[in-house]
Amino acid sequence: MYKLVSVFILLIISSFISAQCQENLIQNAGNRSIQSLNGKWNYIVDPYEMGYLDYRSVPYDQNLKSPERAFYTNSKPQDKTERIEYDFDKSPTLLVPRDWNSQKENLFYYEGSIWYKKSFDYVKSAPDKRLFVYFGAANYRSDVYLNGKKLGFHKGGFTPFNFEITDLVKETDNFLILKIDNKRKADEVPTLNTDWWNYGGITRDVQLIETPATFIRDYFIQLKKASADNITGYIQLDGSNKSGVPVEVTIPGLKLQNKLVTDANGYVSIDFKVKEIRRWSPQDPFLYDVNISFAGDKTIDKIGFRTIETKGADIILNGKSIFLKGICMHEENAIRGGRAYSREDALLLLNWAKELGCNFVRLAHYPHNENIIRLADEMGILVWEENPVYWAIQWANPETFATASKQLKEVISRDKNRASVIIWSMANETPVTDDRISFLHRLVDTARKMDNTRLISAALEQHATKENEMVRTITDPFSEFVDVVSFNQYIGWYDGLPDKCSKIKWVIDLNKPVIISELGADALGGMHGDSLTRWSEEYQKYFFEENLNMVNKIPQLRGTTPWILVDFRSPRRVLPGIQDGWNRKGLISETGNKKLAFYTLRDFYIGISKKYE
Repeated sequence: MYKLVSVFILLIISSFISAQCQENLIQNAGNRSIQSLNGKWNYIVDPYEMGYLDYRSVPYDQNLKSPERAFYTNSKPQDKTERIEYDFDKSPTLLVPRDWNSQKENLFYYEGSIWYKKSFDYVKSAPDKRLFVYFGAANYRSDVYLNGKKLGFHKGGFTPFNFEITDLVKETDNFLILKIDNKRKADEVPTLNTDWWNYGGITRDVQLIETPATFIRDYFIQLKKASADNITGYIQLDGSNKSGVPVEVTIPGLKLQNKLVTDANGYVSIDFKVKEIRRWSPQDPFLYDVNISFAGDKTIDKIGFRTIETKGADIILNGKSIFLKGICMHEENAIRGGRAYSREDALLLLNWAKELGCNFVRLAHYPHNENIIRLADEMGILVWEENPVYWAIQWANPETFATASKQLKEVISRDKNRASVIIWSMANETPVTDDRISFLHRLVDTARKMDNTRLISAALEQHATKENEMVRTITDPFSEFVDVVSFNQYIGWYDGLPDKCSKIKWVIDLNKPVIISELGADALGGMHGDSLTRWSEEYQKYFFEENLNMVNKIPQLRGTTPWILVDFRSPRRVLPGIQDGWNRKGLISETGNKKLAFYTLRDFYIGISKKYE
């Protein structure tokens, strides 16, 4: 069992990191007064970290003898005798947002540190304005410097972070420098071993956000759990004059206008009764304009209101049972090659999901770009979001838990107002141990404390019973702590041939909804053979026919998210002529062509729709 001393250390580390995260992250960043820093950035590849460490491996910020050698100082020779062995302005460029692997052939497999530099001018709209630099995400560790001064660092490749630069920014000749390090490490989240490409770089938007001296930093506005007419949440101001501030919340579509007053910490809770609310759903993804304002600031958001809960084996959306017709997705534009980063990338993926007949997507195995969440709100697609706790994390390491907790808090903080998000997933395919159960249980507690309006799940594993290999069940004790029991299974691909499915009996003694969070088989697009020819489209089609027929007999089944929408890159997949660095379980090839199994799953969802809608 988890030792008390470790728990105490863990709580100190976790509370410190999470406090920084919660206090600093700006909600609804895209709706603020912004200046984009996207575009070309100069870069220097630094596998030995010579721009950060001297030859004794001492950081330059601790070595005052030669600070000009540190890349983050952006130093230039003052005369012809001075030796400086780098020059950002003469270095090549990378596009931001983008990963570096898909932009430069010589960086395709690169894992290590790369320095980025962007020069910019900025004139505040008024002297008392504050300024922040906001990063949608960068993979994995980001050390951030402005004009030679370190702002801080962030760990995690898929969640946003920001730093205030009010007192450091100049009107001209600012230089923002980042050291991005995407090396995989055993004690990080995710850990060393994954089945997706470790894209490095500044992969999402970079923005300068200007705010008033006191501004609306954060808010949470949703229907109260299990209520159809009670909107609850909070507003948090940031600034020196945040105490006793009159704040107004208006929702014109509901004819709602309420005035509130913040407490000494700039916080005020929300609790409104409403009538005849138009609830968000896949059939009617209606979003209300929500305005929050006070004398010094105003922010506008589009928020949908819906309830999501479970009752026995049913998932209940707005009071009605729903079947989640889903698909798994990676954050990758396979056609272009590389990490997906734009609204257009997100639209491509979600339109394919809609064509497949989906009302639900599982965003695997990490938080995806905010673009896809916002579009899901608009398009009426329900969303499973996942913390990157994947396979074999260091369960007993307090710092590893603190990192996992921090990333979970950051994604919940960013997306807690999005109606499309209905499930927070804690992990994927993790082994059962006491330390792991404690680790995940504490993540569940963290998620419920921040947001009790959504469901909790995790992609678990299934096992045969001791008595009979053909009887499958869920024995994971963590299933006690989730709202929805989800598990991955590959009977017919990693476990026998597809005809084995007809012999399997499922015994799941849990009165909870069940989602098959993964099932799938590889097929090379355009390769054909009979139904038992591995890697052929016919084999994949046969696999889906047998699997869908099998899982549809599980009494508690309320959703599936087969693996996966599109082929994606993975260095684990090396078979020449077939895989060539791609996981081929996509229903769509990397060329955008739909495989036979795409239509098999679509027909299955058409049949489900007739039953549930």
